[in-house]
Amino acid sequence: MTIVLEAKNITKQFPGVLANDNVDFDLRQGEIHAMLGENGAGKTTLMNIIYGLYRPDAGQVSVDGQPIVIHSPKDSIQHGIGMVHQHFMLIPVFSVAENIMLGDETTRYGALDRKTVAQRVRELSHQYGLDVDPHALVGQLPVGLQQRVEIIKTLYRDAKILILDEPTAVLTPQEAEDLFRIMRELTEKGVSIIFITHKLKEVLAVADRITVMRAGKVVGTVKPKETSEKKLAALMVGREVILKVEKGRAKPGAEVLKVDGLKVHDKRGLESVSGVSFSVRAGEVLGIAGVQGNGQTELVEALTGLTHSPGGQVWFAGSDVTNRMPRTITETGMAHIPEDRLRHGLVLSYAVADNMVLNTYYLPPFGVGGILQPKAIDANARKLVQEFDVRTPSPYVPTSKLSGGNQQKVIVARELSREVKLLIANQPTRGLDVGSIEYIHKEIVAMRDRGLGVLLVSAELDEIMALSDRIAVMYRGQIVTIAEAGKVTREQLGLWMAGAHPEGLSHPHT
Repeated sequence: MTIVLEAKNITKQFPGVLANDNVDFDLRQGEIHAMLGENGAGKTTLMNIIYGLYRPDAGQVSVDGQPIVIHSPKDSIQHGIGMVHQHFMLIPVFSVAENIMLGDETTRYGALDRKTVAQRVRELSHQYGLDVDPHALVGQLPVGLQQRVEIIKTLYRDAKILILDEPTAVLTPQEAEDLFRIMRELTEKGVSIIFITHKLKEVLAVADRITVMRAGKVVGTVKPKETSEKKLAALMVGREVILKVEKGRAKPGAEVLKVDGLKVHDKRGLESVSGVSFSVRAGEVLGIAGVQGNGQTELVEALTGLTHSPGGQVWFAGSDVTNRMPRTITETGMAHIPEDRLRHGLVLSYAVADNMVLNTYYLPPFGVGGILQPKAIDANARKLVQEFDVRTPSPYVPTSKLSGGNQQKVIVARELSREVKLLIANQPTRGLDVGSIEYIHKEIVAMRDRGLGVLLVSAELDEIMALSDRIAVMYRGQIVTIAEAGKVTREQLGLWMAGAHPEGLSHPHT
């Protein structure tokens, strides 16, 4: 099979980190080549070099057997390389067609020729099974369709090599399946795909070859039929990884959170949570299952004080905390791992040490008489970096420089290192690798076993089933049922998540 892209002896160093260490990689015509690795293994750095966002310190990239010099993404695009980033590069207030031609504008008589671009978008949509309305505003599209826009954007520029960076990190299971269908159709039409991910099931299902990176080096390239989830996890992490969550029976105690008839509106003013009632007890994990976009985000924002609720009540640790400020709720003993760690969990320009005291900096020993105490903040950071295995060259590195898994560990360390009664964990392992997922899962089980209540919100059904003691299913802003975790199947949960009516199960308000 023809090699369309080859990277030889790629080396890239950042201050304190050897991100790529003499890496070799190749891509064949019409194949899906998966790139696996822990967060910080160097896979995204390698792809950013191929796409022209970084310059390598050493090594050579070739396309169709010819060495090329890449100074910027513009050079890569000219050589037929396109990239869909994990965080989409789209402008919400622009239409699909306007986003697609951005930077490569088509004009007619001095004005943007939206009609011609829209027609070309329709042709590409039809040709590759991507079905997107060229006139729709991007900000009003669900995440799965926004991703299609990014793919069409690369095809519009005649990309024959497509790099997909963690493409399923923000997708529902149904959207992920749809993406895999699109990927297969693209390869049938001659496009070659590099698929960067950390999800083992996905690579085994969709890839033709799998390359694993660890600590900046390639540690192996295998075919799916030659390997297994267990073997891939061990290659990624360098040790055997326990993929199954190990936990004993829950010993639920008193109620720590009670929600009664809660209503919440989304940013458009529409009701996204419609009279939800449930409770969480000490020493148990209540999992909320549901397809993303059924009110889970708004529910958590109301519980943590990030948004106002126009109706219903929330009691936490015996106090009515309905519509209280986040600081008040935090001080009452609630910990929060937010859905979007970059927007709501961290100040990326701040050092790791400062992020670890974001919600306690004004309290002794970190703040005394309104003055920060650097020695106490330093001692706290060094202790937590060690205790929670945060991999950073120093506690004073900006948090933006850490991998996604280590950023998440900073949040977990901050939230779990103080006295808390309840943890609300919203998508706690989204975008993380198997090693980090194993770690977070262990911490959640350990909290439960210490007698804390845990409210787990996740779009990953496997995660919900593995960690939860009871499972609440959300659909269109309502909890349609709450069931004992050991008494329901994955298929039943999937049906309820899609709106099927549960029969003979507990009342939602229990």
